[in-house]
Amino acid sequence: MTYSFQASRLTGGNRVFPDKIIIDDDKITYYKPHLIGHDETNIFKSNIGSVSMSSGLFFSDIIIETNGGQITKLEGFTKNDAKEIVRLLS
Repeated sequence: MTYSFQASRLTGGNRVFPDKIIIDDDKITYYKPHLIGHDETNIFKSNIGSVSMSSGLFFSDIIIETNGGQITKLEGFTKNDAKEIVRLLS
């Protein structure tokens, strides 16, 4: 099953093109759009070492660390979405 989450436009990130994460059965795809093009990060679930969440008053960030030490920070998701993302990745 595939799950898709989009960061809020109200946070300090990109208000026109918000970040997006897609979680499927075997990998995570994180899109960080720009005016022209986007950055894309793929992380296989088998390579995830830890997942943590940092919450503010309204929004949360998710920190994913791979077994190889790569750290990916997903910023500006609602608390409910962040909790669901952490649940799906744990």
